[in-house]
Amino acid sequence: MRTQWLKRLVEFAAFHQVDVQIACYPPYHSKYNPIERVFGVLENYWNGDPLTSVAKALGMAEGMTYKGVSPKAALIGGYYPKGVKVDKKSMKPYEKCLERLGCLGKWFISISSVTAAAMLSSMSN
Repeated sequence: MRTQWLKRLVEFAAFHQVDVQIACYPPYHSKYNPIERVFGVLENYWNGDPLTSVAKALGMAEGMTYKGVSPKAALIGGYYPKGVKVDKKSMKPYEKCLERLGCLGKWFISISSVTAAAMLSSMSN
């Protein structure tokens, strides 16, 4: 998993005082990922109609239904840089906040808000 994302999750858990559990699907296992089913419904809904503008794509997304629910769609502006990583030395304290489920390894992680808050507190002192 991306180091930057995990670092932010640890900080989120500490700040909001919530425990976080992450169960990830392995890559290329879309049949287990519910959002992939929604994308399949969306592809069928627009039936090959070319998406010639952002407005048209958003309109198509809002017009479809999945299990009786129509989604809200919005364009999110901005830029999310790719390849940004937290170096190993900086990531080490954050890694100590990640509890991995033995048999699932990197696919299941728990983050304790108490452990995360204590780690961040010790780093600021």
